[in-house]
Amino acid sequence: MLLREKCPILQFADLGDERGKLVVIEGGQEIPFEIQRVFYIYESDSTVIRGQHANKESEFVLINVAGQSKVRVTDGTEEFVVELNKPMMGVYIPRMIWKDMYSFSPDSVLLVLASTHYDGGEYIRNYNDYLDIMSGVK
Repeated sequence: MLLREKCPILQFADLGDERGKLVVIEGGQEIPFEIQRVFYIYESDSTVIRGQHANKESEFVLINVAGQSKVRVTDGTEEFVVELNKPMMGVYIPRMIWKDMYSFSPDSVLLVLASTHYDGGEYIRNYNDYLDIMSGVK
């Protein structure tokens, strides 16, 4: 399966009307997992790189609810970059996919939905270790 198929771009319905915009996102529905944790990143400037890790257990959906940012995803073989610039779109990131978030606009608010509670022990934070694991060395 290609990386773009593993990490699809998700489109959420805009249910707004003349009163304003409304986007509804539900775990197990638009999100392919039950949401256990929510966090967001803001006030990161365009030179900051966030993420820089893979997760053994956690799945994520990243949504820029304001502003824009870019997300580079790779499995050690393929990679692609997603520009998150609409609050009705997100990218799904399954287990064991490396992610870098960067190029944040000044007004960027990057919302992250996670399938697990935080456990620092399930993070792979060294890219060379990640490549070794993905190639079957470790």
